[in-house]
Amino acid sequence: MNQSHFIRLFVHPLVLATALLLAPTAASAKEVPTAKQSAGLQTKGLAQTAIVSEKALETQFDAAPTQLVQVPSVDELAAPKPEAQSQSQVTSVSQLTDVQPTDWAFQALQSLVERYGCIAGYPDGTYRGNRALTRYEFAAGLNACLDQILNFLPNEGEVSAEDLAAIRRLQEEFAAELATLRGRVDALEARTAELEANQFSTTTKLVGEVAFVLADSFGGDGTDGGDDESQTIFADRVRLQLVSSFTGRDKLYTRLTAGNIGNSFTDEIGTFEGRFAFDGQSGNDITLDRLHYVFPVGDKLTVTTMASLGGHHFYANTFNPGLDVGGGANGALSRFAERNPIYRIGLGGQGIGLNYQFNDKVGLQAGYLARGGNNPSQGAGLFNGNYSIMGQLEIEPTDKISIGLTYVHGYDPEAGRRFTFGGTGTNLGRLNAGSLNAIGVDATEVISNSYGAQVLFNVSPKFRVGGWVGFTDLILDGLGGDPEVWNYAMTLSFPDLGVPGALGAIIAGAEPYLGGLNGIDNTGFENDIPLHVEALYKLPVSNGIFITPGAIFLLNPNQDSDNDSIVIGTLRTTFQF
Repeated sequence: MNQSHFIRLFVHPLVLATALLLAPTAASAKEVPTAKQSAGLQTKGLAQTAIVSEKALETQFDAAPTQLVQVPSVDELAAPKPEAQSQSQVTSVSQLTDVQPTDWAFQALQSLVERYGCIAGYPDGTYRGNRALTRYEFAAGLNACLDQILNFLPNEGEVSAEDLAAIRRLQEEFAAELATLRGRVDALEARTAELEANQFSTTTKLVGEVAFVLADSFGGDGTDGGDDESQTIFADRVRLQLVSSFTGRDKLYTRLTAGNIGNSFTDEIGTFEGRFAFDGQSGNDITLDRLHYVFPVGDKLTVTTMASLGGHHFYANTFNPGLDVGGGANGALSRFAERNPIYRIGLGGQGIGLNYQFNDKVGLQAGYLARGGNNPSQGAGLFNGNYSIMGQLEIEPTDKISIGLTYVHGYDPEAGRRFTFGGTGTNLGRLNAGSLNAIGVDATEVISNSYGAQVLFNVSPKFRVGGWVGFTDLILDGLGGDPEVWNYAMTLSFPDLGVPGALGAIIAGAEPYLGGLNGIDNTGFENDIPLHVEALYKLPVSNGIFITPGAIFLLNPNQDSDNDSIVIGTLRTTFQF
């Protein structure tokens, strides 16, 4: 066979097959391969290692700056080592696991692989023929196949000028793309080297949140006839959280927190009701408030160990997405609106939580917390002081409905580590303006058994309905009676209200209130229901900046209808990075 005839038999079907296999379709043009995918594509010659598109690499750097990609230069791509070729070359189309004989381009691909050795596929044995293709990848693949043509020719001088010109023309047509690609890859190499030299850590990401809060309260001071004399405040709260992963499936949370909000308006209005979800720090002193390690055991069990700031809500579903953000400044305004207060029993200290998913419909969570678990003193430690145990069954009968059935057992042995729902208005030493102090609760061993039912209904992507009911049975040593605590709420959430990323919400219910004290004399205790109504609208003004105006209305504060109502207004600006 003369060389001219060989060229016609070889070049024309090869170029046609290459074009069919490599040219992007309209349907796939919107897809962009990831850097990892591109890095796996191997072809002979210039495309032996993947040609990585600039857009895919920039996406990789922006999305996960700690996962750096080693990008070879175009010169390195053009001259792969012979041993590398022998290890990765596919010699039969059957070695490509995702290519079937029924595929429309099967014969063309078979010819490229088995007759001409143009395609090597990905390291995992796939070809991924349905994914999008950039013009640069097409140029590299075509150039590789044309190089193979020249390798088949024993003597380039015997090729007719017409056929040789056709080959050269195809190579030269994409010369500009190849030159541009060389410059871009070299620039990305330099950027990669800079990131490697200056990166904080290859295993750790920094997640930050800063809140500016303008707020004031109006109305009563939590007593009969008293006036609220609080002043307008401008306060802040900062969280810097390091999230590290050592296996790709585990997470180590190390969080530093500072702020000057204190306990919100508690001292001015005389009740824990209406406390901000993001308060707690004062003086802008930096504290290490969260130190957790989360890791999987098998495919179904996740373990959360908590060395500082243990809480049941860290490992268990609280069925209030968007509003419960773990005390952050980007969800609900108040602590009460975040979640059923029984999850806060035993909040703080040390502990462990387990989350086991039987299947997509049923899960079980359980945990143990010891507030003061790091204290070796008598009556403290992990097992001889304040503790709480939680168990929760999570059921998802449909994709739109989730239900949680929760039980929490709590024990407070002495004053100083009082039984409390985390300061939502149910600290037994402050409820009803000190009347419980008069009956000796602050010096009483407290045992509690709490039961909760939560539900979440995702009506549509832009409307959620949720709610909960909580009941706590108390045993106050030596005081008699049958004290109990109730709380309940309904939440309405409107994701993407008005603009994407926005959130509107209304929360209404009863903050935890105490009853069942009929057997205790001289309590001076009123049993009115303290109502809580909250409304907010979180508006994104740019990427990472949110402004949230909102108000909290407290009716019958300290569960006494004689007390004037209280309004807490706030304008919160949150920066996330």
